[in-house]
Amino acid sequence: MVKKTFNIPDMTCSNCAMKLESLEDTLEGVKEINASYHKLEMVIEFDESKLTDDQIVAAVKKKGYTAIMK
Repeated sequence: MVKKTFNIPDMTCSNCAMKLESLEDTLEGVKEINASYHKLEMVIEFDESKLTDDQIVAAVKKKGYTAIMK
């Protein structure tokens, strides 16, 4: 398991954070996602053998947001 932080510059409210945290249910290998619109970031803990950074960025984009690796 690895924990990575992504900047989400276009997150504007707690509903945005909840939308991003819901990725936990759809992405294989995710243990936990914590999104904070105050910090404009998302911390995700996941299994690197099942999920890549690019897949995470693409999933965030499908939700309508931009993810930038820190």
